[in-house]
Order: sequence, then C-alpha cells, then structure tokens
Amino acid sequence: MDVEQDAIEVPSDTPPGSSTPSEPVEEVDPDKIKEKGNAAFKGKRFQEAIEHYSRAIDLRPSEPTFWTNRAAAYMALKRFKPALADCQQATTLQTDAPSPKTLVRLARCQLSTGSTAPALSTLRTVLAIEPNNSAALQLQTRVLELEAHLRNFEGASERKDWGMSRLALDKCIQVIDGEGGDVPLQWRLWRVELEIAKKNWDAAGTAANDALRIEPNSPDAMTATQHAAMKLRKRIKDVERLKDEGNVAFKTGRLDDAVARYGDALERIGSDSREGDGGPLRALLLSNRATTLVKLGRHQDALADTEASLVLNATNFKALRTRARIHLHLEEYDNAIADFKSAIEQAGMEGSDADVKALRGELKKAEILGVERTCTEVELRKAYRRESLKHHPDKGGDEEKFKLVAEAHSILSDPQKRQRYDLGEDDEEGPGGMGPDVDLSELFAQFHGAGFSGGRGGFSQFGGAGFGGAGFGGGGFGGGGAHFRQGGFPF
Repeated sequence: MDVEQDAIEVPSDTPPGSSTPSEPVEEVDPDKIKEKGNAAFKGKRFQEAIEHYSRAIDLRPSEPTFWTNRAAAYMALKRFKPALADCQQATTLQTDAPSPKTLVRLARCQLSTGSTAPALSTLRTVLAIEPNNSAALQLQTRVLELEAHLRNFEGASERKDWGMSRLALDKCIQVIDGEGGDVPLQWRLWRVELEIAKKNWDAAGTAANDALRIEPNSPDAMTATQHAAMKLRKRIKDVERLKDEGNVAFKTGRLDDAVARYGDALERIGSDSREGDGGPLRALLLSNRATTLVKLGRHQDALADTEASLVLNATNFKALRTRARIHLHLEEYDNAIADFKSAIEQAGMEGSDADVKALRGELKKAEILGVERTCTEVELRKAYRRESLKHHPDKGGDEEKFKLVAEAHSILSDPQKRQRYDLGEDDEEGPGGMGPDVDLSELFAQFHGAGFSGGRGGFSQFGGAGFGGAGFGGGGFGGGGAHFRQGGFPF
C-alpha cells in the first residue's frame, strides 16, 4: 500500500536546525474502510457500520455503493429518512443505469415514510428493467394498499365523515407500522384535526403532544399543541377579549351590549366542523348569550342558543339550567323538569352544593306548576279533599304526604310567593322547614288520576275562587301550619 505523508507545518518560532516531533498520519483507503463497514453490518453492529460507511463517503463521495451500503445500515435500524436521502443520492450517482437493487431499496424507504406516489414511480422503473423482480412486485402490492387507504381517507374527509376518516387513517398508520417506518408528521396532524372535528378534545391533545414529542423542532408540531385546544390559535386572544367585554356588560346591566359582544366573539370563532364546530369556547359563549337573552325576554332566541350550546357540551349544567328556565317560562313543564333533573345531576359532579340546592328548589317549582290544565276546579277540589283526608295523621295517614298538601297550599295561595316562583326565585326553605327537596309529584300525580306529567300548563289559569269554608280537620291543617282561607287557594 502506498503511503502518502501529509506535510508537517513547522511553527515560525522553531529554531533553525531543530526538529519537531510528529505522529505519522495513517493512510486512509475508502475501499478498506467500506470492508470494515461490511464486516460490522454482517455482525449486526449497524451503528458501527454507518460510521465506517460515512468515513468512506467523506473520502470518496462519488462512489454510489458507499451510499447504498449506509442506507442499508440505516434501514436495519428503522431510520428510513436518512436511508431515503442516501438512496436518492446513490441513484443520482448511477447516471447510466440505476441498479434495480438500489431502486427497490429506495422504494421501500419511500413507502416507509408514507410517500406512495414516488414509491410507485420508482417501482415502475424497476419493473420496466426486471418485470419479474419479486421484491418489487411484493413491495408494489403494499404500496397500492396504502394508497387505497389514503384515497379512502381523503374521500371521507371531503364528505366530513369523520368516523370513516379516522378508520382510514388508522389503516394507513398500520401499514407504516408494519414496515417499521416513520409515520409522516402530516398524518399526525391529521389525527389532531380529526379528533377536534369529532370533539374528542382529550384525544386531540394527546395526538398533538405525540406529534410534538416525535418532532420537537417542527413548527407544525408545535402549532398542533395549540391546535388541540381548538384550531383557533390566531383568533383566541381576540375572542377572549370580546367574551370578557360581554361579561362586564352583563354584570353592569348593559344587556344589549353583552349580546352584541358575545355575538362578535361567536362570529370570530365560527363553527367550522373541521374545528369541532367551535368547541367548548363556542358552547360557553352561546350559554352566556342565552342567559342574557332570557333577561331581555327573548326566550325563543335564548332557547336556540342553549340547544346549540348543549350540542357542543351536553354536560354543562348552567346551559341545562337556562334551558329548563326557558321551558318553564313557556309552560313546557315536562321539558323543564327533565332539564332541571339533568342539571342537578351534572352540578353534583362539577358544581357546588349551593348550585345543587338552588336547582332542587327550581325543580320543585316546575313540579308544582306542572299539574295538568285539564283538571277543573271542582275536580281539583275533590281530589285535594280526598288526599288531605286520606293522609291526615289523625286518620292514620302518612304525615309526610299530608305536609305536601300543606306545602302546595302555602306556595300557591300566597301571592308574593307565587310571584317569586313565576320569576324563578325560590326561598331557602319552604313553609314548615321542609326545604327545597320536597317532591310534590306524589301528591299531584293522584289528582284526577292525571298526574302532572302532561306539562300543558299550571295553576294560574284558574281564578281565585279557591276553597271556601273554614277548611278541613276542624279549622285547618295542623301538620303544615297552613290554613285554607275564604276564596284562598288560587287555582
């Protein structure tokens, strides 16, 4: 082996005639270094092989076999992106006739990084040279399978069929995983977008964090983390400002201004299905605007907003409460009762004890007002008398049910209490200390055999004729502390 000595520089301050000790520079032969790489590859020491091939490339970058060998070592470590770059460089150097072996290796790297169109083009070149190349034919089948899943994904996404889109994307990822390849970042961002479109916010956050973990230096992956909360990154600051302005206007009684600010914020958010229809923030703004509209007496507009809000967030007890109050105002008692019960259940999980207590009071009101209108005054009087006598403790009846009779009379016969109920206001406790948990449905369900599930009206249609006479049981009810007055019970 010929040895070529490197020139040794002598420092300028070295005295003439003196010698400077030096270490001989070992000759470097890229072909022998490649052989070391091959030995390491056969021993499955792939990182060592990469280091040898890299040294050989540094010394002779025009040799395509150095690039293809290093690509093979990268592929053995499932590092397909650098392997792809090496294969592309090798084919560029093979200007006369690219090797089918190199091309198949290139196509596999293209498949493993999700590039189906380039992979198919590369395989067509191989099969034009060697039509029966079994490796190319097998690889082509897998590429076509992946391409079919991608077409299904694109078609479903165009139709906004997010369930099918998710299924097709999962199939795409399974193909790449089967190759041990690298799922493209764009596919990971598609996963984030799909979860947002399906309103799976936690899953969207997880997908975004996965993208950021795998590609920490990617601006797109960093954007995806913000995208997980909602794809509103550029608009969120403006929306928050408008929401805060709406809240201030509401608290200071400028209700029309509050409606306008909430509306501006909603317009800024939009309702693109690819962005989860606006997500939790849109649901909150709709709920806030509905509350404001109720105070303005615009109940139908408020109802539309609450229903839209609950589509986006079905467990928001405040939106359920607002819708229940609207139903109550519209004398849709069944709907009001159902919503109050749902609101109580949700408030028990996310609200406070005070919220639950207040909601139970509002439920009681809805139940009281929910008695059917079809009952006549005479029928109600008979039923009331029958139930009172049946449950009177002196007659061996149920004292608690007897108290319910007194509770109903006390609430409905007192004009001020009735007015507070009509305005949606409740006392901390009802007469006799019974509190807001009293369920009057047991009593009224027996009136006229009708119950009060009809939800078609309340007591207010009946005039003030009420019950005459001195009352029942020798001058009144003892247990509830309430008495019938002449012309009193305001049906």
